[in-house]
Amino acid sequence: MFTGLSAFPLTPSDESGIDEKAYARLVSRLAGAGVDSIGALGSTGNYAYLSREQRAAAVRIAVEAADGVPVMAGIGALRTSQVLALAEDAQRAGVSAVLLAPMTYQSLTDDEVFGLYEQVTRELSVPLCVYDNPATTHVHFTDELHGRIAALPHVAAIKIPPVPDDPAAAAQRVEGLRARIPESVAIGVSGDWAAAGGLNAGCDTWYSVAGGLFPRTALALTRTALALTRAAQSGDAEGAVARSARLEPLWGFFRRYGGLRVMSAAAAHLGLATEPNLPLPLRGLPADARRDLVAVLDELGLDANA
Repeated sequence: MFTGLSAFPLTPSDESGIDEKAYARLVSRLAGAGVDSIGALGSTGNYAYLSREQRAAAVRIAVEAADGVPVMAGIGALRTSQVLALAEDAQRAGVSAVLLAPMTYQSLTDDEVFGLYEQVTRELSVPLCVYDNPATTHVHFTDELHGRIAALPHVAAIKIPPVPDDPAAAAQRVEGLRARIPESVAIGVSGDWAAAGGLNAGCDTWYSVAGGLFPRTALALTRTALALTRAAQSGDAEGAVARSARLEPLWGFFRRYGGLRVMSAAAAHLGLATEPNLPLPLRGLPADARRDLVAVLDELGLDANA
């Protein structure tokens, strides 16, 4: 399941809880489109803002709505005991894998990060994907630390931050990490604007925010996300870069406002979620940015049927 397009949907929620119907609808759209896997409760899925009970419910909904498409569930939390409880809930719900980011308040040492993964993998019965996301966790993985963790049982993949824009530097980044980890461990890229560069550089998977809302367009049209994946994996590097460049207006919103807020506004605009759909204190896009986003979605043909 750690190849191709892994689509990460929004988990629509407000102060009263998760909008379960909207969430199931978002996940089922991904399954119906044929994505390779579904990432429930990633950063775009607001995992850090939900209670254990809400997260368990979201995972159950995702597995059912996925209709056989592999689901990977985020289990990150501040305390190891909480991570273990979330892992138990996710496995009981029938996930195919778990995604673990080392959440922090106090800064963690490399040994503390390793200890987290060592203890969690000891209790798992499904594969684990290491979530390397320094923008939110403030944990900076070295390749040496990745190598130590990747040697643990059940570690099957690493989700890395965006690769450099320069193709040679991107290839060097991926090759350097690949040399430190077992051949069985897949490398996937996040940061949608870096997808083409990451896949061209040798990444196995694109962990996509945009793919979580526009799965049919991503599969059917060359101007969307999965087309980049297929082009890059078939060796059409120039085609992948060109397709990514066409989506630059959307990537610009991601870089400025973050994928979560952009997908929140887009889902509401397209009638796929009501508002508010973000837990406080998070707020959606400013009014002027929403207007600009709608214009970009129209320009790219990203509508409710995408």
